[in-house]
Amino acid sequence: MSVLLEVMNPLFEEARDVLNSFAELQKSPEYMHTYKITPLSLWNAAGSGVTTEMAIESLRKYAKHEIPEIVATTIEDYGRRYGKIRLIEEGGSFYLDCADDDVLAEARSALKSPAGERIRVSQAFRGEAKQILLKIGYPVMDLAGYAQASPFQISLNSHLRLRWYQTEAAEAFHAGGSVTGGSGVIVLPCGAGKTVVGMAVMEKVNAEVLVLTTGITALRQWRDELLDKTLLGVEDIGEYSGEVKEIKPVTITTYQTLTQRRDKNSPFIHFEIFNKRNWGLIIYDEVHMLPAPVFRVTSEIQSKRRLGLTATLVREDGLETDVFSLIGSKKYDLPWKSLEKAGYIAEAFCTEVRVALSPEERYQYAIAEKRNKFRIAAENTNKLKALSALLQKHKDDNVLIIGQYIDQVKHISTELNVPLITGSTKNTERERIYAAFKSGELKTIVVSKVANFAIDLPDANVAIEMSGAFGSRQEEAQRLGRILRPKPDDNRAWFYAIVSEDSIEMDFSAKRQMFLTEQGYKYSIDRYEI
Repeated sequence: MSVLLEVMNPLFEEARDVLNSFAELQKSPEYMHTYKITPLSLWNAAGSGVTTEMAIESLRKYAKHEIPEIVATTIEDYGRRYGKIRLIEEGGSFYLDCADDDVLAEARSALKSPAGERIRVSQAFRGEAKQILLKIGYPVMDLAGYAQASPFQISLNSHLRLRWYQTEAAEAFHAGGSVTGGSGVIVLPCGAGKTVVGMAVMEKVNAEVLVLTTGITALRQWRDELLDKTLLGVEDIGEYSGEVKEIKPVTITTYQTLTQRRDKNSPFIHFEIFNKRNWGLIIYDEVHMLPAPVFRVTSEIQSKRRLGLTATLVREDGLETDVFSLIGSKKYDLPWKSLEKAGYIAEAFCTEVRVALSPEERYQYAIAEKRNKFRIAAENTNKLKALSALLQKHKDDNVLIIGQYIDQVKHISTELNVPLITGSTKNTERERIYAAFKSGELKTIVVSKVANFAIDLPDANVAIEMSGAFGSRQEEAQRLGRILRPKPDDNRAWFYAIVSEDSIEMDFSAKRQMFLTEQGYKYSIDRYEI
């Protein structure tokens, strides 16, 4: 079902924030935005407390005309499916429970369960069963609880004061320790303190914890944050990476480490970490980046509490349904602009800077195949002139220059004589550059797509995107997030996307901006004259 939202309507912002809670933005041209209401968007809404009745009432409140009865009926139909099938535990065994005999028969058929018996689900099949039933339109409410974990006391430092929304998010996930809590996703913008939410959940669970991160930099940021904001000591926290293999009551690893194997036909070497200890909680940092192989092992560990942290549930591979089935539904979400207005994240100004291709590149672009057209447009040599103008404008600011292509970022680094960080940069060098940037010794650094992941540079207030991964909405959100941490004096940030004018890159740029548009950000358009 599609919903059209008039941008010029005086109630636009109010209606947009309501729609965001149960619908997904599909298109965002200047005057009319298109939202789509899907079963998954309704079920995620239900997981965070937005009922179908609330969704229908919101549509009726803001609709220009009376909504068709079929719309309300369809929303009610899909909404009622949430929790119609429940997974329960009895006497150490798991069963599917449903009061609707027809739905139960459909579930039995999908799971190939014998007729005439209760549908029993084995521990190993618990995750896969939920995936199968979601595909036929019935999300399972998992009330089977969790296995007894190894207890471990985790306490927050007394000097740490949680923000109100961090407390709400942790409580929404934990649900007082009941079986209705303990699995799900917390959605908060970059810079809003998702790591702190994770630590607050750790304190509530008070058991051994496994934290999965996007890379070695994020791993060590988690370690440093835990040492700073909890009473944990270095002896309590283990690093499990390519460099160190420690298993401790709180162990932090990376998705890259977990997905290592000798060749594509070999087993994953380090998946055994999931069974090394009796984890009471597994935290999936930046859960939107979760690799498909880790989904498979997550399917087998449904008896563990699972917390996903992310700025956006958008996945370009379409695996949002697996996040829902295997990690859990969205438990908490806040509009980015709400936190901006409260001063918890920086006020961001977004600009798309359009730059013409040179005559030579325009000819190459004209005769190139479609995929090569994007590469030519992305590496437009005239972008460097626009970049130089922006750097002059922001000469007193702390600037991240971000690019997709290694040749491009290397060229920029050489031309500007500023340090470059890519995926191949040694960790010691990477940490040295980050430290110099944080201290103010460096005002500008160039980064490849490693900037898409959790890097903690709180003083960065300008990001300039030279190229990106086609139309990736999640990447755009992550890159803006690098500069959103609150600033002590001037709490403002500037995000620039430099794109080639009259090229396919402009189409992809429009798609990239869609998630941020949904959050209330507006891109101004600036043309750089060569």
